[in-house]
This record gives sequence, structure tokens and C-alpha cells, in this order.
Amino acid sequence: MKREKIFKMIENERLNQDEKWGEQAHHPYKWMSILMEEVGEVAKAILEDDNVGYADELIQVAAVAVAMIESHQKGNRI
Repeated sequence: MKREKIFKMIENERLNQDEKWGEQAHHPYKWMSILMEEVGEVAKAILEDDNVGYADELIQVAAVAVAMIESHQKGNRI
């Protein structure tokens, strides 16, 4: 898969997250908890030999990382 398609998938997931949760402005500790929950879902997909779920969860991890950067740039600091 081309990198551009992966970036588009991450962007689409960010849009889905905003639609589902609204704009999020968390402290970095909360963001880290959200990120680790998503990483746990990646681990679960690996343990279950779920190749589709694995890729989907990695997109979610990347999208949460983008949301963390966006939040940080909006002034939600450590």
C-alpha cells in the first residue's frame, strides 16, 4: 500500500474520531492512556492472528498520535 493511502486512512480516522467524540483537549496523561488502550488493541489483534484488525488498529494508534499533537499545538501542555 502506498504511503499516501495510509496517510489518507489516518486522516479519515481522525475525522471519524472528531465526529464520534468531538474535539478533544486532554492532559498528556489522559492522552497517553487513550494511546495505550489503542496499542493494547494492536497487541490483541497480533495474539488473535487478526491481520485486518492489526492494520485497522495501527491506523487508530496513528490517528490518536495525531490528535495528541493537535491538542499539544492548541496549548494543552505537560
